[in-house]
Amino acid sequence: LTYYTPDYETKDTDILAAFRVTPQPGVPAEEAGAAVAAESSTGTWTTVWTDGLTSLDRYKGRCYHIEAVVGEENQYIAYVAYPLDLFEEGSVTNMFTSIVGNVFGFKALRALRLEDLRIPPAYSKTFQGPPHGIQVERDKLNKYGRPLLGCTIKPKLGLSAKNYGRAVYECLRGGLDFTKDDENVNSQPFMGWRDRFVFCAEALYKAQAETGEIKG
Repeated sequence: LTYYTPDYETKDTDILAAFRVTPQPGVPAEEAGAAVAAESSTGTWTTVWTDGLTSLDRYKGRCYHIEAVVGEENQYIAYVAYPLDLFEEGSVTNMFTSIVGNVFGFKALRALRLEDLRIPPAYSKTFQGPPHGIQVERDKLNKYGRPLLGCTIKPKLGLSAKNYGRAVYECLRGGLDFTKDDENVNSQPFMGWRDRFVFCAEALYKAQAETGEIKG
């Protein structure tokens, strides 16, 4: 089973990835590209008898083109096509776990970087997207004719729930329409989710009462 298939013609439904590959010394570029395609799809480090229980040729990723990076020694762009059936519908997590997962620790490669990714409409349409758009947000806030102003609370980590709520209040009372958590904020020991929710809700309602505006 080969994962380097230069004659392969990509399909409109394929997910296409472009990797910058630096092979280990002595490893041909084609072998490195094939290794990326294999490790990020159906390949493993050895042949197992259960390979015969499915059609690996149908589900495998394919390195269909390799080109040298101009001006860089021993660097190549490996183009890999993945069949859509490899991925759970509507799951960014599943897609990236496969494409940018443990392949980055593969022994045949000295360095690897994902440079570009093409997601076909056939896959993007499986994502439900946001439940509503900007007009509904404006309706909820009763704010029209101007940009909505918001901020992320800083420092993003380390505040207690009470002080976090205090910061939210000061922002909303000072004129912002909404605040948001930084993506690093979850439910850490110094600020559990439930405590943060309580103090933020208190801050929001207090700011609304004092300003007469709806806050988010």
